[in-house]
Amino acid sequence: MPLLAFGQPGPTELLIVLAIVLLLFGAKKLPGLSRSLGRSLSEFKKGREEGLSSGADPVKPLDAKEDKTLVESESSDTSTSN
Repeated sequence: MPLLAFGQPGPTELLIVLAIVLLLFGAKKLPGLSRSLGRSLSEFKKGREEGLSSGADPVKPLDAKEDKTLVESESSDTSTSN
């Protein structure tokens, strides 16, 4: 399954993207940006693993009837508070 509509990016495309990022942020900020991106990614993975290992049920979508009841109860709550 291709990652993009035109296929996976090759080495030339990756070098072009890297050059654009280098021009936008500068060489001094690049290590800090990549470090914070790596930390954010590891925190996301850790949170996802904790959620999966806790045995919590995955979020299920509301069916139309429950959704309509929820909207009606929220609108009546706001109209009575005024």
